[in-house]
Amino acid sequence: MTMSVPRPRGVAYLVLVVSGIWLTGCDNMKHQPVERALEAPRPVPVHAVAQSDPARPPAPPRSLALLQRGRERYTIYCAPCHGTFGKGEGIVVQRGYPAPPSYHTERLRDAPDEHFYEVISQGYGVMYDYANRIAPADRWAIVAYVRALQRSQHGTRADVPPEFRAQLGMTEDQP
Repeated sequence: MTMSVPRPRGVAYLVLVVSGIWLTGCDNMKHQPVERALEAPRPVPVHAVAQSDPARPPAPPRSLALLQRGRERYTIYCAPCHGTFGKGEGIVVQRGYPAPPSYHTERLRDAPDEHFYEVISQGYGVMYDYANRIAPADRWAIVAYVRALQRSQHGTRADVPPEFRAQLGMTEDQP
């Protein structure tokens, strides 16, 4: 002998569903609990500079020492992805990581130095930021070295001072 449980039908079923929704979903939104901070904000470190702060250190004048430091830092931090010559063919890319753009595209050759500084500081795309890994002075050194890489791949005869052309064995008919 099987007993069946009577089921609500029609209007009674609708009333049950609507009242269930009303009881669970209606609350006075004006009286929601407010979470307060448990402590005051941490103080800003003495030597901290905001990423968007226009008071970041200015680019130093280009020198051989700056380029050497930039090459050293570039080799450590940038070459694994960007490659030795900045073409985006680093060892990490050869192992399947997404390729970064080449520094030799027109867009990046025309970009201001500050663009490279900001990308190093804040990251871009899949590149994470290096603000806590590379000192501001070293970021500028890397920017100077990237500019030297760009010039090395897109230099012209006019870029070589006349007094050095003879030392390099360049003749007047060479482009």
